[in-house]
Amino acid sequence: MKIALMNEFSQAAKNPVILNELEKNAKMNGNEVFNVGMHKPEVEGDVPEAYTEENPRLTYIHLGIQAALLLNSKAVDFVVAGCGTGQGALMSLNAYPGVYCGYCIEPTDAYLFLQINNGNALSIPFAKGFGWGAELNIGNIFDKAFGSPAGMGYPKENKASQVRNAGILADVKTAVNKPLLDGLKEVDEELLETALTKRFLDCFYAGCQDDEIKKFVDAHVK
Repeated sequence: MKIALMNEFSQAAKNPVILNELEKNAKMNGNEVFNVGMHKPEVEGDVPEAYTEENPRLTYIHLGIQAALLLNSKAVDFVVAGCGTGQGALMSLNAYPGVYCGYCIEPTDAYLFLQINNGNALSIPFAKGFGWGAELNIGNIFDKAFGSPAGMGYPKENKASQVRNAGILADVKTAVNKPLLDGLKEVDEELLETALTKRFLDCFYAGCQDDEIKKFVDAHVK
């Protein structure tokens, strides 16, 4: 499985900690991790000079665009995202077709979401409650998320109805959402282009399986 890690600017300093735990887990489970970022700017503070073309200021809004392109193009199979509370990233990712993101504070959240809802993204609070021992909690979240096959149901005897409901939700989401590229054409051009960072593009081009989405991204790369 290919997993993309992404976090907004306010939590850039946490990126190495989260990445380390995700990579340890991936090594145990045979998964591949792409660090879409963003990483901590070299200049301190949320000021314009703190960000560069290589490492622009990404908000949770940009994360939704990145996740939608990566998942719908099948460049990755799963996205681990986060912001300060995790709520902004949750809303942003779930705004798009083909993205099914769960809110995850502790390991049980990850396990139940993957077993019952069989989604393809998690949104984690990387500031709220991220204190002493936070790396242990993050590591345990990844263990529960990726340590066993997803979609097996919980309790096991409820699997059939849970799988059926996940399929119904997917049909409803398809019905009420615009097709991805139609929707992205209505998004502010600067917002879209900022989301197409070098790290994102490295991940996207390494695994993109959709020619139409690739053409769309090609046309918007600066």
